[in-house]
Order: sequence, then C-alpha cells, then structure tokens
Amino acid sequence: MINKYITDGGNLREIDEYLNGAWISLISPSPEECLEITRTYGIDISDVRAALDQEESSRIDTEEDYIVVLFDIPSTEIRHKQQAYTTIPLGIIWTSSVIITICSAPTQVLDYFIKNHVRGFSTKKQVKFCYQILLRTCLLYQADLRIIDKKRIEIEEKIRKTTDESDIVMLHELESNLVYFDTSLRANRLVLERISRYSSIKKYPEDRDLLEDVIVENQQAIEMAQIYRDIMRGTRELMSSLLDSKLNNVMKTLASITILMAIPTIVSGLYGMNVNSKGMPLAESPWGFGIICVLILIICITIALVLKKRKML
Repeated sequence: MINKYITDGGNLREIDEYLNGAWISLISPSPEECLEITRTYGIDISDVRAALDQEESSRIDTEEDYIVVLFDIPSTEIRHKQQAYTTIPLGIIWTSSVIITICSAPTQVLDYFIKNHVRGFSTKKQVKFCYQILLRTCLLYQADLRIIDKKRIEIEEKIRKTTDESDIVMLHELESNLVYFDTSLRANRLVLERISRYSSIKKYPEDRDLLEDVIVENQQAIEMAQIYRDIMRGTRELMSSLLDSKLNNVMKTLASITILMAIPTIVSGLYGMNVNSKGMPLAESPWGFGIICVLILIICITIALVLKKRKML
C-alpha cells in the first residue's frame, strides 16, 4: 500500500500525486508498487525491497542520488497464543525532493507522524524528518521495555504464591524479547554513529542537536535492555530456587511420612512371625493388642514431634 503525505502550515495532509517535499509511505507494498517507486525516483529495486526482508541487518548506504537508512523498530506479534515483542526493519530513503519509508507492517513509529503528534514536523525537511523517526523509534523501544519489565514484576509477585508452567514460558518469552531488543538497538547504534560521521549528509545546527538526542536515547534504551536482562536472569534463578525448595519440602514430607508408617509395619511384622507365642511380650494378655497399639501410637507421636522440631514435617 502506498500513501502520500505532505505538510502545509504545520499540518499533515494526504495527497494523490507525487509532489516535491512529500512523504511516500509504503506499508507491505506489492511488487508492482515497489517498481512504481523505483521508476518514479530512479531508486534501485533492491534498496526498496531490503526493508521487507525480516533478516536484513541495519545499515546506511549513500548512493549518487539518494541515501538509504535501514534500522530495526519494535513490533508485536502473537507467539504461543500470547502477544510478544520482536523487531522488524524500517527503511528510509531520502532524495533531493522526497522522503520514502518502507515497512513490512503498520507501526506505531509512523502512526505517530500520521496522526500529527510531532511538533515541528515537516515532510520537506528530509534529514530532520529521518532523525525524528529515529528518535520516535528509541522512545518506543523504551516504552516497550517498561511494559516487559512490568510483566516480569507481575510474574515475580505471582511466583511467591504459586508457580506453574505458564509462568516459566512467559518468563522465557520476555527474556527472548529483551534479546531481540538488545541486538537491534546495538545494530541501530552503529547506524547512528555512521550517520554522525558521514560528511555527505547535510547537518544543520538543530539537526545536530536532534541527532545527539537520538544517540542518547538509543544508548539509554540499550542500558535499559541490559539492566532488565540482568534482572530477568535473577528472576529466573529465583524461580528455579523456589521450585527446588518446594521439591525439597515435598521430599522431606514424604520421607517423614514413610518413617512414621514404617513403625506400625515393623511391629506388626515382628508379631506376625511364625514363632512360639510364649516368647512374644503381651502375647498371653487379653489387653495385649490394645497395649501394643497404644505403644505404637506413642512412638509415632514422639517421632513426629522430633521430625517437626527438625522442620522435616
């Protein structure tokens, strides 16, 4: 799908034709739409299709008539019947007349501009617009990282009471999300460093300040991802320790019950042996059975108190 926008008087409006100073947005474009863009602006078809490849790495290329910036942005998908976070490529191509964005799926990064929520936003300032998209990407990373950490806190509060398989799977998914984010943010940092070094990109004073803000926010997102990964690792170790502790408690309880059940079994086994009854204590007494049962009960209670004192029961 191709959408064309242009800003007039600080407001964004959609247009039907290709104008100078316009923003061309390609969301999951068809091969025919990709060819239309390449023919209109003389762009290599591989540069347009690069952003549609999920495995494409972040990079920046400077061509004779245009510049290609490719970086990863946060996105959501359904994994194991639950919402999970991942990253997808977003391509930005700017020429002397227009700026083109290519993405394989709708994204909040571009929706923020389409809804006109950015101050000082102009489609005619391609370099500044690109930096604003990068800044919005960094802020979205930080927002998603906070949501991931909030979910981790909910799991941590839950495992203090009970732990099931769904919590373990969810924790693994959150940790995988952090790995995706951390890898993509580091790749984006390399792109930002190259942009700051490229002399072929015109940098106005306000654009330099904006680029510095992008670099700072991206670094902050990287540090947040690292901190949350460390905390997530600690939560996983806590969950493992709690599961081991619960297993130990179950084993101790079962061992204590086995000891208590062994006492009546041993006594009844001795009295059930095929020997002369005259040699068995209380064998001739009419109250022998009751006395033996009382003695067994006393022994069991005594051992149970000892086990409880040792916190084994």
